[in-house]
Amino acid sequence: MSEQDQIAKRVRLARLSIEHQDLDIAIDALTLTGADALCIQRFKKKKLGLKDEIEKLHIDTTPNIVA
Repeated sequence: MSEQDQIAKRVRLARLSIEHQDLDIAIDALTLTGADALCIQRFKKKKLGLKDEIEKLHIDTTPNIVA
């Protein structure tokens, strides 16, 4: 994998992490205000999908070191 690809993946990882944190804040705010449960559930599902994608990118960007 080229260094440019690595940089692009790290940038995407950072953006997804920020989006994940934003969703966490939004879910907390919606829960406190008593928003529609279906809306909250959709946000949680999107957050979970982001978490999965973040994990995959994290694995791709972490070098394999064999001990």
